[in-house]
Amino acid sequence: MSEAPIAAGSGGGGPAERTRAVLARMGAPEALAEPLVAALGPGAPTELTADPWRLLELPHVTLEQADYCARRALGDATASPDDPRRGRAVVARLLHRASREGHTAIEERRLARAMRSMGIASPEPAMTAALDGGEVMAFEVVPDDDPFGEGGEVAEMPDPERFYGLARVGLAEQDLGEGLARLSGTSEPLMDSATAAETVEATAERLGVEVAPETAAALVTVALRGVCVLPHGAGARGAGVVARVLACAADIAAGSEVGVALAAPTAQSAAGLNAQLAALGTGAATAEVVPLGRLLECRGPGVFGRGTERPIEAGLVIVTDAMALDVEHAAALVEACADATHLVLLADPAEAPSAGPGQVVADLVASGTVAVAQLPAGAEPDPLAELAARVAVGELGEVSAPGREVVAIPAGSGSEAAHRALQLITDSIPRALGVPAEETQIVAATRGGEAGTDALNAACKARFNAGPGAHNGVDPGDRVLLAADGPGYTAGDIGYLREVGDGGLAVELPDGTSAPVADPAHLRPGWAVTVAAAHGGHWPAVIAVFGPETRGSRPQVYTAATRALRHLSIVHAAGPALAQAVRETPSISRHTRLVPILREG
Repeated sequence: MSEAPIAAGSGGGGPAERTRAVLARMGAPEALAEPLVAALGPGAPTELTADPWRLLELPHVTLEQADYCARRALGDATASPDDPRRGRAVVARLLHRASREGHTAIEERRLARAMRSMGIASPEPAMTAALDGGEVMAFEVVPDDDPFGEGGEVAEMPDPERFYGLARVGLAEQDLGEGLARLSGTSEPLMDSATAAETVEATAERLGVEVAPETAAALVTVALRGVCVLPHGAGARGAGVVARVLACAADIAAGSEVGVALAAPTAQSAAGLNAQLAALGTGAATAEVVPLGRLLECRGPGVFGRGTERPIEAGLVIVTDAMALDVEHAAALVEACADATHLVLLADPAEAPSAGPGQVVADLVASGTVAVAQLPAGAEPDPLAELAARVAVGELGEVSAPGREVVAIPAGSGSEAAHRALQLITDSIPRALGVPAEETQIVAATRGGEAGTDALNAACKARFNAGPGAHNGVDPGDRVLLAADGPGYTAGDIGYLREVGDGGLAVELPDGTSAPVADPAHLRPGWAVTVAAAHGGHWPAVIAVFGPETRGSRPQVYTAATRALRHLSIVHAAGPALAQAVRETPSISRHTRLVPILREG
């Protein structure tokens, strides 16, 4: 944003024209007018005149730039650092940043410290102004302290701790906890334990497969308990353990005459599981796995056709790859489950938490309020599963890979890492392993830097589908990432952009369906995606890229490594720092409220 004043716009009656005039008076680029009208609505010029810090509704506008514009608009004496309007905007900016980092709520003292670092000497009035604006909510949580004091006497109830969060995220987390308690409280066993065990045994015999005792015990738990988490390791999907669980659970639902719904986070993950089920020869009893957004009949961000008034028509609902669930999607899922529905989440707890806010599976397990039944590992682990198992316990080293299932490629710089990745996807992997570029996914640790997704996507686009990037940086023929929910697709889906009749656009998804693009702003280049965006996806070949600026963690490296089904190339310019991150950073910390909500019932 320029420090020099910009000439006033030419006037006019439309919101964008009037907003341009307001921006010009405060020395801000007039190009911000359309984004501000989109963010604030047709009242943008009036709101901006009354509160210049509304500029911070745009993520790329900095606080320093907004302060400059406020001084131009209001005068130096009025535009003070402790102005409540500024405080409200700062609180919202901090909570939006926290949400992007996965937190659902921030403790009041921590939030106050961050505000003081941004020049707000008195945080309390700013927090009050933020609450009055409606975008932010406050929540009180009673610490889970020892109820007995010295000598075994009952201790006094501790004072509640106060948390702040974005209203939509905080309400979703509250609704999720209450909805899970509702399912647990209303459920009845689908079968008695003996009948469930017999059903699992009959299914295994019909399919001609062996079901491990741990798997059979987990399926009995599914039949008995209203909400279950089934943790598993990296090899469970590739070894067919997950597919067998789905087949047996579908037979339990059929025998109980309650119906079953099977879902995965993305169309790509659903297509892979359906292929495994078809290979088992499961027959008509097993339902098709569908993307979660399709099960919930997603119509747009936060808008679903399924819900309280129109629940999912199944008494047993199972979601795989559940580490990808954030609190908002999990809350929508639970809301769409009618009373007495059995909900089952299959998840690999060593993976990183979801791209969106929350850590649903980890909090469910930590709460001790739902059933948890561990699934076994597969048979003899292949090199990919062996590497994942080592990373899960903090080791990053070579594994024996006679079929070149795992290849490590060190690089001396970010640019060299990017060059190696492009070489792998365009030549080495298709030529040496027979996996085409269309079935190979680049997963990078960061967006920025010479080896980040932005640079890698630019290089891949130039190589595979050069064009002007007419639709938010992409063109028909590009591999694209869908960055938000829409009709027929879910955030995290990756497919190919196609042009349809009358100049319309649609994304061809990996399960063979075609989803019309409701909003081109949802499109992102998808040749390379971040680890967070790759959640819920699995590809025949994956190129995991770690640039020199990577500040990784064990879950991040584990998640990147476990996206591959047949081959993994690890290209890294992070040196010994990558192994150090795997060894010394065993988890990704997030501040959430789901555990106390669940324990309060």
